[in-house]
Amino acid sequence: MSPKKNARVGKRAASSGDGETERAGGKRKAAASDETGENKESSKSPASPQHCHWLMKSEPESRFENGIDVKFGIEDLKALPNQTSCWDGVRNYQARNFMRQMKEGQLAFFYHSNCKEPGIAGIMKIVKEAYVDHTQFDKKDVHYDATSKPANPKWSMVDVQYQRMMKRFVPLSELKKYHLQHRAKGGPLKDMALFTRARLSVQPLTTEEFDFVLSLEDKQPL
Repeated sequence: MSPKKNARVGKRAASSGDGETERAGGKRKAAASDETGENKESSKSPASPQHCHWLMKSEPESRFENGIDVKFGIEDLKALPNQTSCWDGVRNYQARNFMRQMKEGQLAFFYHSNCKEPGIAGIMKIVKEAYVDHTQFDKKDVHYDATSKPANPKWSMVDVQYQRMMKRFVPLSELKKYHLQHRAKGGPLKDMALFTRARLSVQPLTTEEFDFVLSLEDKQPL
């Protein structure tokens, strides 16, 4: 497990220049104004198919909320003890439910958001399955949620561990080109959540989507 101070990870999560509106610190607002059905609290994950690959967004550039820098890029994860940290601060019910589906050993793309060039920077592994996100009870934390009680906590987090950088950074602009191509002619990225559920900071990937995106690191940029 990562030290408690590493809980800053969630602050990074979600305001991005790629059209998403779930924000670290502001995620509670997003959870209340999400698309139909996403603002309803549920104690269980949706009955949708279980996923085994993920995309998780974080902010690699400094941005201050209530005087606290919410920056957390892949280099920050890499620099931590055991290259491991908790992924706290998610304040959107659908994103939380996806984290509750995560299993130890599954892989996730570390996606840089709300920056000059958003995109996929590297790969991390889920090393601890969902447990209570303590930042929801910390009045000094930007993710404090006064409506969540210790006897019935609303929010969960997982622990992640750095695995490696992508051989090359895969930008959102390139992924969007493939998405549009595949939507028109068929292909693995035609329904990618990055474009169909852009607000979410935690997104599921099919095996086909994950494998295709991973293959792009060995190709020239589109």
